[in-house]
Amino acid sequence: MKRKTQDDVSPPLRLMPLPKQTYIYAISAVFLWSTAATAFKLSLRVLDPIQLLFYAVLASSIVLGIIIVAQGKWSAIFLCTRRQYLQSLGLGLLNPCAYYLVLLRAYELLPAQEAQPLNYTWAIALALLSIPLLKQKLTLWDVIGGMVSYAGVFVISTRGDIMGFRFSNPLGVGLALFSSFLWALYWIFNKRDTRDPVVGMFLNFVFALPFVLIICIVFSDIQINIQGLFGAIYVGLFEMGITFVLWLSAMKLTNHTARIGNLIFLSPFLSLVFIHFLVGEDIFPSTYIGLTLIIAGLIVQQKKSQSVA
Repeated sequence: MKRKTQDDVSPPLRLMPLPKQTYIYAISAVFLWSTAATAFKLSLRVLDPIQLLFYAVLASSIVLGIIIVAQGKWSAIFLCTRRQYLQSLGLGLLNPCAYYLVLLRAYELLPAQEAQPLNYTWAIALALLSIPLLKQKLTLWDVIGGMVSYAGVFVISTRGDIMGFRFSNPLGVGLALFSSFLWALYWIFNKRDTRDPVVGMFLNFVFALPFVLIICIVFSDIQINIQGLFGAIYVGLFEMGITFVLWLSAMKLTNHTARIGNLIFLSPFLSLVFIHFLVGEDIFPSTYIGLTLIIAGLIVQQKKSQSVA
């Protein structure tokens, strides 16, 4: 009898590739990701980073599991090879475990308007890490894009006091930038994963959950705070879970991935609106200038990718 393979699993429900539907998915994802910084900051007022991470990962694992069942992919979870399960263990320790621990600590130390743009430099970090890990060459566009983006990082980190060279919070800035490298590492290693992206992400989170729980028990406590719990569930659903699926759906339904991908550049600017009105931060002029430089650097780098393609 032929052994059932992952390829035999029922495919996900197919939707008509309507341009309108594609943009609904993409814009919804961008909007929800834009609220993440605000959700982090509000939740960290009543939870510490470890508690927030635990409840968020738990919520994300549940919702991703529900999505997998709805898409008819549940049996694929049990058809992975031993190597793929070990891969999920490693990836799960990297993201969500290490990545969000570092990122949430950065948000605890920095204003949201600073932590969010600094973390957004992960695409530049990806280009830099691809040199030793993927044996890719650093191009002139990479250099120019990196210099422009990190000039923006410098402006934000010093709050415009460029000549004074004083960082608002050196540890917070360092953690925010380090998180961008952790995220880039995750995507480099994730490129080798041939499984369905949602199935792979679900297993990553499930394997990470026991470790996050242990960290929470040892270094924090399982505290039940209703306001914090709602915030953590929101983060788990809309920063880690549902939004990821919406974005994947948008990318699958379009033949113009670059056009859809460019919508992500709206996210950090829209995020500042939520940060100002919901968190109550007065947005510094240096944040707008620095963020514009970061996005400009990313666009320059993307031009390189398009020219190579």
